[in-house]
Amino acid sequence: MWMLPAAKAQLPAPIRTLSASLPVKSLRGLQAVTDDIVWVSGTQGMVGRTTNGGKSWQWSKVADSADFRSIYAFDSLKAVVLSIGSPALLYMTTNGGRSWENVYTNNDRDIFFDGLVFLSDKEGIAIGDPLKDKNGQEKFTVLRTHNGGASWELDPMEVRPAAQSGEAIFAASNSSLIALPNGQSLFVTGGTVSRIFFNKGTRNRVIRDNNYSVYPLPLIQGQNSTGAFSVAFLDQQNGIIVGGDYKNDTLRHRNCFITSDGGKSWHAPAIPPSGYQSAVTWVNKSTLFATGTSGTHVSYDGGKTWRKIGGGYNAIMKARNGKRVYLAGKEIAVVNGE
Repeated sequence: MWMLPAAKAQLPAPIRTLSASLPVKSLRGLQAVTDDIVWVSGTQGMVGRTTNGGKSWQWSKVADSADFRSIYAFDSLKAVVLSIGSPALLYMTTNGGRSWENVYTNNDRDIFFDGLVFLSDKEGIAIGDPLKDKNGQEKFTVLRTHNGGASWELDPMEVRPAAQSGEAIFAASNSSLIALPNGQSLFVTGGTVSRIFFNKGTRNRVIRDNNYSVYPLPLIQGQNSTGAFSVAFLDQQNGIIVGGDYKNDTLRHRNCFITSDGGKSWHAPAIPPSGYQSAVTWVNKSTLFATGTSGTHVSYDGGKTWRKIGGGYNAIMKARNGKRVYLAGKEIAVVNGE
Protein backbone atom coordinates (compact mmCIF):
# COMPACT_ATOMS: atom_id res chain seq x y z
CA MET A 1 0.00 0.00 0.00
CA TRP A 2 1.07 3.50 -0.82
CA MET A 3 4.10 2.19 -2.76
CA LEU A 4 4.40 5.10 -5.14
CA PRO A 5 6.98 5.17 -7.95
CA ALA A 6 9.92 7.43 -7.20
CA ALA A 7 8.91 9.84 -9.96
CA LYS A 8 5.49 10.27 -8.37
CA ALA A 9 6.51 10.22 -4.73
CA GLN A 10 6.19 13.97 -4.31
CA LEU A 11 2.97 14.46 -6.23
CA PRO A 12 0.05 15.64 -4.13
CA ALA A 13 -2.47 12.95 -3.22
CA PRO A 14 -5.92 14.19 -4.26
CA ILE A 15 -8.83 14.28 -1.82
CA ARG A 16 -12.19 12.95 -2.99
CA THR A 17 -15.40 14.03 -1.32
CA LEU A 18 -17.69 11.15 -0.35
CA SER A 19 -20.54 13.06 1.27
CA ALA A 20 -20.89 16.84 1.11
CA SER A 21 -24.51 17.08 2.26
CA LEU A 22 -24.60 16.00 5.90
CA PRO A 23 -27.34 16.06 8.55
CA VAL A 24 -24.82 17.62 10.97
CA LYS A 25 -23.02 20.95 11.14
CA SER A 26 -19.69 19.40 12.09
CA LEU A 27 -18.05 16.00 12.51
CA ARG A 28 -15.13 15.45 14.87
CA GLY A 29 -15.50 11.77 15.73
CA LEU A 30 -14.09 9.40 13.09
CA GLN A 31 -13.44 5.66 13.20
CA ALA A 32 -12.28 3.82 10.08
CA VAL A 33 -12.44 0.16 11.09
CA THR A 34 -11.71 -1.22 7.62
CA ASP A 35 -11.61 0.26 4.13
CA ASP A 36 -15.38 -0.24 3.95
CA ILE A 37 -16.59 0.17 7.56
CA VAL A 38 -16.44 3.77 8.82
CA TRP A 39 -18.27 5.52 11.66
CA VAL A 40 -18.51 9.29 12.24
CA SER A 41 -20.09 11.40 14.98
CA GLY A 42 -20.71 15.06 15.66
CA THR A 43 -23.20 17.77 16.44
CA GLN A 44 -26.98 17.50 16.72
CA GLY A 45 -26.56 14.13 18.44
CA MET A 46 -25.88 12.42 15.13
CA VAL A 47 -23.85 9.31 14.29
CA GLY A 48 -23.22 8.01 10.77
CA ARG A 49 -22.05 4.66 9.46
CA THR A 50 -21.04 3.22 6.10
CA THR A 51 -20.31 -0.41 5.29
CA ASN A 52 -19.48 0.12 1.63
CA GLY A 53 -16.61 2.60 1.74
CA GLY A 54 -18.77 5.71 1.75
CA LYS A 55 -21.05 4.94 -1.18
CA SER A 56 -24.01 5.22 1.20
CA TRP A 57 -24.45 6.28 4.82
CA GLN A 58 -26.93 5.41 7.54
CA TRP A 59 -27.56 8.14 10.12
CA SER A 60 -29.03 7.87 13.59
CA LYS A 61 -30.00 10.64 16.00
CA VAL A 62 -28.73 9.27 19.29
CA ALA A 63 -29.52 12.19 21.62
CA ASP A 64 -30.95 15.66 21.07
CA SER A 65 -28.42 18.53 21.06
CA ALA A 66 -25.46 16.33 22.08
CA ASP A 67 -22.05 16.98 20.52
CA PHE A 68 -20.51 13.53 20.08
CA ARG A 69 -16.85 14.34 19.50
CA SER A 70 -15.59 10.97 20.73
CA ILE A 71 -16.36 7.64 19.11
CA TYR A 72 -14.89 4.15 19.10
CA ALA A 73 -16.11 1.46 16.69
CA PHE A 74 -15.31 -2.23 17.06
CA ASP A 75 -16.84 -3.44 13.80
CA SER A 76 -19.90 -2.81 11.62
CA LEU A 77 -22.30 -3.46 14.51
CA LYS A 78 -20.75 -2.27 17.78
CA ALA A 79 -19.72 1.29 18.60
CA VAL A 80 -19.73 3.72 21.54
CA VAL A 81 -20.05 7.51 21.42
CA LEU A 82 -19.37 10.13 24.09
CA SER A 83 -20.54 13.75 24.21
CA ILE A 84 -18.38 16.60 25.47
CA GLY A 85 -20.14 18.80 28.02
CA SER A 86 -22.78 18.56 30.74
CA PRO A 87 -24.64 16.34 30.76
CA ALA A 88 -21.95 14.01 29.40
CA LEU A 89 -23.68 11.13 27.66
CA LEU A 90 -22.17 7.82 26.63
CA TYR A 91 -24.17 5.51 24.35
CA MET A 92 -23.49 2.07 22.89
CA THR A 93 -24.96 0.21 19.94
CA THR A 94 -24.54 -3.47 19.12
CA ASN A 95 -26.79 -3.54 16.07
CA GLY A 96 -25.19 -1.07 13.68
CA GLY A 97 -26.92 2.00 15.09
CA ARG A 98 -30.52 0.81 14.83
CA SER A 99 -30.80 1.32 18.58
CA TRP A 100 -28.60 2.91 21.24
CA GLU A 101 -28.34 2.29 24.98
CA ASN A 102 -27.34 5.03 27.40
CA VAL A 103 -24.58 3.32 29.42
CA TYR A 104 -23.22 6.36 31.31
CA THR A 105 -24.36 9.89 32.24
CA ASN A 106 -22.49 12.60 34.14
CA ASN A 107 -24.37 15.73 35.20
CA ASP A 108 -21.45 17.61 36.77
CA ARG A 109 -21.81 21.14 35.43
CA ASP A 110 -18.07 21.39 34.69
CA ILE A 111 -17.62 17.98 33.05
CA PHE A 112 -16.00 18.01 29.60
CA PHE A 113 -14.77 14.85 27.87
CA ASP A 114 -12.13 14.98 25.14
CA GLY A 115 -11.30 11.47 23.96
CA LEU A 116 -12.25 7.81 24.03
CA VAL A 117 -10.28 4.68 23.14
CA PHE A 118 -10.30 0.96 23.82
CA LEU A 119 -7.14 -0.91 24.78
CA SER A 120 -8.78 -4.28 24.13
CA ASP A 121 -12.26 -5.67 23.53
CA LYS A 122 -12.98 -5.24 27.25
CA GLU A 123 -10.81 -2.38 28.52
CA GLY A 124 -11.72 1.15 27.50
CA ILE A 125 -10.83 4.61 28.75
CA ALA A 126 -12.14 8.14 28.27
CA ILE A 127 -10.31 11.28 29.32
CA GLY A 128 -11.66 14.70 30.22
CA ASP A 129 -10.62 18.18 31.26
CA PRO A 130 -9.56 18.81 34.86
CA LEU A 131 -11.99 19.09 37.76
CA LYS A 132 -11.02 20.37 41.19
CA ASP A 133 -10.68 18.00 44.12
CA LYS A 134 -11.65 18.94 47.69
CA ASN A 135 -8.33 20.74 48.12
CA GLY A 136 -8.70 22.78 44.97
CA GLN A 137 -6.15 20.72 43.00
CA GLU A 138 -7.11 20.25 39.36
CA LYS A 139 -7.20 16.61 38.23
CA PHE A 140 -7.90 15.21 34.78
CA THR A 141 -11.12 13.21 34.51
CA VAL A 142 -10.58 9.49 33.85
CA LEU A 143 -13.50 7.18 33.01
CA ARG A 144 -13.09 3.43 32.47
CA THR A 145 -14.93 0.32 31.37
CA HIS A 146 -13.79 -3.24 32.03
CA ASN A 147 -16.63 -5.02 30.25
CA GLY A 148 -16.51 -3.74 26.67
CA GLY A 149 -18.51 -0.57 27.30
CA ALA A 150 -21.54 -2.04 29.07
CA SER A 151 -20.83 -0.01 32.22
CA TRP A 152 -18.39 2.77 33.15
CA GLU A 153 -16.91 4.22 36.33
CA LEU A 154 -14.77 7.23 37.18
CA ASP A 155 -11.34 6.80 38.68
CA PRO A 156 -11.38 8.12 42.27
CA MET A 157 -10.38 11.78 42.40
CA GLU A 158 -7.35 11.06 44.60
CA VAL A 159 -5.67 8.89 41.94
CA ARG A 160 -6.39 10.96 38.84
CA PRO A 161 -3.40 12.65 37.14
CA ALA A 162 -2.84 16.24 38.25
CA ALA A 163 -3.06 19.15 35.83
CA GLN A 164 -1.22 22.44 35.94
CA SER A 165 -3.25 25.64 36.08
CA GLY A 166 -4.65 26.38 32.62
CA GLU A 167 -3.76 22.95 31.23
CA ALA A 168 -6.45 21.08 29.31
CA ILE A 169 -7.07 18.48 26.61
CA PHE A 170 -8.46 19.36 23.19
CA ALA A 171 -11.54 17.57 21.87
CA ALA A 172 -10.79 18.56 18.29
CA SER A 173 -10.57 15.13 16.65
CA ASN A 174 -10.79 12.36 19.28
CA SER A 175 -7.05 11.82 18.83
CA SER A 176 -5.55 13.52 21.89
CA LEU A 177 -5.95 10.13 23.62
CA ILE A 178 -4.66 6.98 21.90
CA ALA A 179 -3.62 3.40 22.57
CA LEU A 180 -0.09 2.35 21.69
CA PRO A 181 0.46 -0.98 19.90
CA ASN A 182 1.21 -2.69 23.25
CA GLY A 183 -2.14 -1.48 24.64
CA GLN A 184 -0.69 1.30 26.78
CA SER A 185 -2.70 4.52 26.66
CA LEU A 186 -1.39 8.07 26.45
CA PHE A 187 -2.84 11.53 26.11
CA VAL A 188 -1.47 14.96 25.22
CA THR A 189 -2.42 18.37 26.56
CA GLY A 190 -2.30 22.05 25.70
CA GLY A 191 -3.11 25.46 27.04
CA THR A 192 -0.66 27.07 29.45
CA VAL A 193 1.59 24.01 29.07
CA SER A 194 1.74 21.09 26.64
CA ARG A 195 2.63 17.67 28.03
CA ILE A 196 2.33 13.97 27.29
CA PHE A 197 0.96 11.51 29.86
CA PHE A 198 1.88 7.83 29.48
CA ASN A 199 -0.28 5.46 31.53
CA LYS A 200 1.79 2.46 32.60
CA GLY A 201 -1.16 0.10 32.32
CA THR A 202 -1.72 -1.98 29.18
CA ARG A 203 -4.51 -4.12 27.80
CA ASN A 204 -3.13 -7.01 29.87
CA ARG A 205 -2.34 -5.05 33.03
CA VAL A 206 -4.79 -2.30 33.76
CA ILE A 207 -3.46 0.25 36.23
CA ARG A 208 -6.28 1.56 38.41
CA ASP A 209 -4.27 4.18 40.26
CA ASN A 210 -2.36 7.31 39.34
CA ASN A 211 0.53 5.61 37.57
CA TYR A 212 1.52 8.02 34.80
CA SER A 213 4.83 9.13 33.36
CA VAL A 214 4.56 12.79 32.36
CA TYR A 215 6.91 14.71 30.06
CA PRO A 216 6.91 18.24 28.60
CA LEU A 217 6.32 18.71 24.88
CA PRO A 218 8.01 21.31 22.63
CA LEU A 219 4.83 22.48 20.87
CA ILE A 220 3.78 26.13 21.04
CA GLN A 221 1.96 26.70 24.34
CA GLY A 222 0.99 29.36 26.85
CA GLN A 223 -2.48 30.32 25.58
CA ASN A 224 -5.79 28.48 25.86
CA SER A 225 -5.75 27.96 22.08
CA THR A 226 -2.26 26.42 21.83
CA GLY A 227 -0.60 23.07 22.39
CA ALA A 228 -0.92 19.47 21.26
CA PHE A 229 -4.19 18.54 19.56
CA SER A 230 -3.40 15.09 18.18
CA VAL A 231 -0.89 12.30 18.68
CA ALA A 232 -0.24 9.13 16.67
CA PHE A 233 2.28 6.31 16.95
CA LEU A 234 3.14 3.92 14.13
CA ASP A 235 4.75 1.53 16.61
CA GLN A 236 6.24 1.78 20.09
CA GLN A 237 9.07 4.04 18.90
CA ASN A 238 7.88 6.17 15.98
CA GLY A 239 5.37 8.87 16.90
CA ILE A 240 4.15 12.31 15.93
CA ILE A 241 2.33 15.17 17.63
CA VAL A 242 0.58 18.04 15.85
CA GLY A 243 -1.24 21.13 17.00
CA GLY A 244 -0.43 24.81 17.02
CA ASP A 245 -2.77 27.70 17.69
CA TYR A 246 -6.32 27.24 16.44
CA LYS A 247 -7.01 30.97 16.81
CA ASN A 248 -4.03 31.71 14.52
CA ASP A 249 -4.30 28.73 12.22
CA THR A 250 -1.71 29.83 9.64
CA LEU A 251 1.05 29.98 12.26
CA ARG A 252 3.66 27.31 11.42
CA HIS A 253 5.76 27.84 14.53
CA ARG A 254 6.20 24.67 16.67
CA ASN A 255 3.09 22.95 15.32
CA CYS A 256 4.55 19.50 14.57
CA PHE A 257 7.19 17.22 16.13
CA ILE A 258 8.29 13.63 15.52
CA THR A 259 9.96 11.04 17.72
CA SER A 260 11.85 7.84 16.92
CA ASP A 261 12.62 6.83 20.51
CA GLY A 262 9.16 6.37 21.97
CA GLY A 263 8.70 10.00 23.01
CA LYS A 264 11.97 10.51 24.91
CA SER A 265 12.99 13.20 22.42
CA TRP A 266 11.12 15.18 19.77
CA HIS A 267 12.38 16.83 16.59
CA ALA A 268 10.79 19.51 14.42
CA PRO A 269 10.33 18.82 10.69
CA ALA A 270 12.45 20.72 8.17
CA ILE A 271 9.24 21.89 6.48
CA PRO A 272 6.24 21.80 8.86
CA PRO A 273 2.58 21.82 7.87
CA SER A 274 1.37 25.27 6.84
CA GLY A 275 -0.52 25.95 10.07
CA TYR A 276 -2.65 24.54 12.84
CA GLN A 277 -3.39 20.79 12.57
CA SER A 278 -6.05 19.03 14.64
CA ALA A 279 -5.41 15.41 13.57
CA VAL A 280 -2.64 13.21 12.20
CA THR A 281 -2.38 9.61 11.02
CA TRP A 282 0.33 7.22 9.84
CA VAL A 283 -0.01 5.16 6.66
CA ASN A 284 3.42 3.54 6.89
CA LYS A 285 6.86 4.56 8.15
CA SER A 286 7.29 7.02 5.27
CA THR A 287 3.79 8.36 4.64
CA LEU A 288 1.70 10.46 7.02
CA PHE A 289 -1.32 12.71 6.63
CA ALA A 290 -2.45 15.57 8.84
CA THR A 291 -5.37 17.97 8.70
CA GLY A 292 -6.78 21.05 10.38
CA THR A 293 -8.46 24.31 9.49
CA SER A 294 -5.23 25.41 7.76
CA GLY A 295 -5.53 22.55 5.27
CA THR A 296 -4.71 18.88 4.73
CA HIS A 297 -1.04 17.91 4.40
CA VAL A 298 1.04 14.89 3.41
CA SER A 299 4.57 13.81 4.24
CA TYR A 300 6.35 11.11 2.23
CA ASP A 301 9.56 11.14 4.29
CA GLY A 302 8.43 10.16 7.76
CA GLY A 303 7.26 13.62 8.79
CA LYS A 304 10.42 15.55 7.88
CA THR A 305 8.78 17.66 5.17
CA TRP A 306 5.10 18.43 4.55
CA ARG A 307 3.07 19.59 1.57
CA LYS A 308 -0.46 20.93 1.49
CA ILE A 309 -2.80 18.84 -0.67
CA GLY A 310 -6.24 20.28 0.00
CA GLY A 311 -8.72 22.00 2.25
CA GLY A 312 -9.03 21.47 5.96
CA TYR A 313 -11.01 18.92 8.00
CA ASN A 314 -11.32 18.20 11.71
CA ALA A 315 -10.34 14.53 11.78
CA ILE A 316 -8.29 12.10 9.71
CA MET A 317 -7.67 8.38 10.17
CA LYS A 318 -6.17 5.49 8.25
CA ALA A 319 -8.34 2.39 8.47
CA ARG A 320 -7.21 0.23 11.40
CA ASN A 321 -7.54 -2.89 9.25
CA GLY A 322 -7.05 -1.44 5.80
CA LYS A 323 -5.20 1.19 3.79
CA ARG A 324 -7.72 3.93 2.99
CA VAL A 325 -7.42 7.32 4.72
CA TYR A 326 -10.67 9.03 5.66
CA LEU A 327 -11.36 12.67 6.63
CA ALA A 328 -14.31 14.25 8.42
CA GLY A 329 -15.39 17.80 9.16
CA LYS A 330 -18.11 19.71 7.37
CA GLU A 331 -18.04 16.86 4.85
CA ILE A 332 -16.63 13.34 4.60
CA ALA A 333 -13.78 12.57 2.23
CA VAL A 334 -11.12 10.01 1.38
CA VAL A 335 -7.52 10.44 0.28
CA ASN A 336 -6.82 8.82 -3.07
CA GLY A 337 -3.53 7.16 -3.88
CA GLU A 338 -3.82 3.55 -2.77
